[in-house]
Amino acid sequence: MPSTTRPGPRPLLPLALLALGLIAVPVLGDGFLAYQVALFLIYGIATQGVALCWGRLGFLPLGQSLFFGLGAYLAGGALKAAEAQAAWTLALPLAVLLPALLAYVLARLVFARSQRSGPYFSLITLAASMLGFLVAQQWSSVTGGFNGLSGVPDLPGTERFSTLYWVVAAAALASTALLGALLRRPIGVLWHAIAQDEERLQLFGYATDRMKAAAFALAAALAALAGGLFAAHQGIVTPVAMGFVLATEFVIWAAVGGKLSPLGALLGAVVVGYASSELRDRIAFWEVLVALVFILVVRYLPEGLAGLVAARRARRATAAPAEGPRTPAPARRAPTPGLSLAFEDLSVAQNGVRILDGLSLDLQGPGIRAVIGPNGAGKTSSFNALTGRLPVRGGRLRLGGEDVTGWPTWRVAAQGVGRKMQVPTVFRELSVRDNLLIAVWAGRLSARDTLSLAPHQWTTPLQDELLARFPALLDQWGVPAGALSQGHRQALEFLMTVLPEPGLVLLDEPCAGLSSAETRHMADAIQAAVRRLGAAALLIEHDIDAVAALADEVFVLHQGRLLARGSLREVQADPQVRAVYAGGHK
Repeated sequence: MPSTTRPGPRPLLPLALLALGLIAVPVLGDGFLAYQVALFLIYGIATQGVALCWGRLGFLPLGQSLFFGLGAYLAGGALKAAEAQAAWTLALPLAVLLPALLAYVLARLVFARSQRSGPYFSLITLAASMLGFLVAQQWSSVTGGFNGLSGVPDLPGTERFSTLYWVVAAAALASTALLGALLRRPIGVLWHAIAQDEERLQLFGYATDRMKAAAFALAAALAALAGGLFAAHQGIVTPVAMGFVLATEFVIWAAVGGKLSPLGALLGAVVVGYASSELRDRIAFWEVLVALVFILVVRYLPEGLAGLVAARRARRATAAPAEGPRTPAPARRAPTPGLSLAFEDLSVAQNGVRILDGLSLDLQGPGIRAVIGPNGAGKTSSFNALTGRLPVRGGRLRLGGEDVTGWPTWRVAAQGVGRKMQVPTVFRELSVRDNLLIAVWAGRLSARDTLSLAPHQWTTPLQDELLARFPALLDQWGVPAGALSQGHRQALEFLMTVLPEPGLVLLDEPCAGLSSAETRHMADAIQAAVRRLGAAALLIEHDIDAVAALADEVFVLHQGRLLARGSLREVQADPQVRAVYAGGHK
């Protein structure tokens, strides 16, 4: 196996070019130009937070101006208070921390309820921004009402028409570098995976609601930082800083510049914002023109202008990636070999239809058991109920003796359950390598590790063994998983299922779409992996030959109930089974 590729070269050249451009503005232009550019750099910092959430995590915050305005009012108030008592300057960090904390709590409350809450969350943030605008208008004793909080002094040691530019430029450069660094680390890979398939990521035991809340808090911190700089830059904060118009402009700038690129989002705000300030009074219906540009970009350039540059660089890139040393991954935090499982009189209904009707079965100790039965018998639904994808209406689910009924998907998976889906489910835009890394990290990655480059080099003996069985995956190491053939996607997802080293492996038709030879090869790999892990495995499969080769025991389901159990020969001889199910062959 070749050495694991590094996560890619650091974007030193783009950062260096950005730094040179920022230096050139006051050097080649005049003070007023620097003052104008500083304003749009401030907006660009807030836009980067919108781009992070929208482009990398797949949810769109429509009310980011709320945190921008909060940061502006808090920083403005602290600066005004510092005129009378200098100690108030120490409160300036709270102008960033408090909005970030508010954002984290809001996101946890929303995302903990449902993973499919993206549009709902967008509307909540929009409503929060509108509420903030109204409060800022009405609470005149604190905010100054419609006229705003005026007389905000300069940041200590700066002057808003000259030296403040360098503070803003440094903040813009720092935010771009910070976001770029995060996106190259495991947390960045996991954020991107959330946008690809959040449920698949939860099946590895990742608490995606916390990851999304952390990203939203970071975006809010950037917006609040920008708001604080805005207060010092303008000398006044009005309710407009919390308004819907500014929130909409953040979205437009992120889309045009590139929602996948921190640098693109920053430049989108600077270029489009500056152009708007210069041309709004010269071109009739300028806002209509900007709206049309936004629509065209979303429709035809979903990655914005930065996407064009990235695509061009990708075409010019060499095929041979940089290599780095591989290091053994740490042991899984909670190894659970041979995890026991019990369905106790389990009932599941959906849309008025009873899917599982008093299902009771149990398995103890390692080995492979098969679940067979006619279509609609409840096979996949039993897996869905166990992994939190279907609500349980009655009965109990026990895992390792613990009642896990009603647990969320990620928490069940974290107990040591690995699941392969009926249709091969991989992170289509991520490389084969990143798909496997996400699996290797599951149960091993600490909070500190998410911010380190070291986990990009992790490997395990099981990974080496399985890649030796499926060398085609190595040949496509850097290829997006969505470009793989059906058979290779089946193999990739199987590896992803067992690499976290679960104690219970759920395999839903792992041989579907494979030829007879490929089925035998997959069966050998399944046996080897389960044996090495000492795991218990439940296999759903219609190919009776595969069942015969793999299963020590067979459960037959019919109409949501257990119809029979025993060896394959015993259930095949059962008259009740023969009446409802014959199985299939390749």
